[in-house]
Amino acid sequence: MNYVGAVYRPPSEARSLILQATIGCSHNKCTFCHMYKDDKFRMRPLADILADLEEMAKLRYPYKRLFIADGDALILPTASLIAIIEKAKEVLPHLERIGIYSSPTSVRTKSDEDLKLLKSHGLDIAYLGLESGDEEVLRNVCKGSTAQEILHYGQRLKEAGFLLSVTLISGLGGKERMKEHALHSAQILSQMDPDYLGLLTLHVSEKTPIYKEIEEGALTLLSPTDVLDELDILIRHLEVTNMVFRSNHASNYWALAGDLPQDKERLLSEIEKARIGLKERRSEWMRAL
Repeated sequence: MNYVGAVYRPPSEARSLILQATIGCSHNKCTFCHMYKDDKFRMRPLADILADLEEMAKLRYPYKRLFIADGDALILPTASLIAIIEKAKEVLPHLERIGIYSSPTSVRTKSDEDLKLLKSHGLDIAYLGLESGDEEVLRNVCKGSTAQEILHYGQRLKEAGFLLSVTLISGLGGKERMKEHALHSAQILSQMDPDYLGLLTLHVSEKTPIYKEIEEGALTLLSPTDVLDELDILIRHLEVTNMVFRSNHASNYWALAGDLPQDKERLLSEIEKARIGLKERRSEWMRAL
């Protein structure tokens, strides 16, 4: 398997075979993100991707999951993605699920027919970064898409039959827009109704533009207590039908997990326990994004 640069994957793909189909991120302008900064975005040649699959098949490891990276691999031509999926099913006989990173940019390149075709060939789950449902926060972090646009792309993925996993970043609006970030994110997520929600907590790298904003006092980081207050607002206002919620990323101060709406009261109770010190907090040095 040939990898270029650092390769990232969602926490839920920890046991998956990671297949690098693109290098970097086609947008690569988000002020909070330090990933892919050393790599110019490009698509790997299809022949090289298929060769990687054949190489891994020789190991005869019973991979049950395949994850197609990098940042927005869905941007590959539909025909290339189908070729990758079909080769994977051919050479990895134990495969049960294929996932992919998507982005507002990559979903925009696909028609509804393309998405349905990819689903019918066996692409099962798409990961989409919302980051915030607040329009001002998204503008400030240079997301490149509005909350309403990301909502639309998420709905298109769901209508095509994909499992949809969405990422949200706690603290992205700082103390200045903490309530707006939480409330508006809950509103967008309630409309999108994803199958999974992964909550990260902002952890700032000195390599990112947002670090300079914090240094200059334009953005105030949330304290751990603020993070709990923001999370309380988010959970209280989420109105979804059947969503798996996780905040077990390394960046999070506390690991919380549940299914919404059925576990809403338990999650709110755990937030309260964390607030009064009955739930252990992850040390600052252990956190990463």
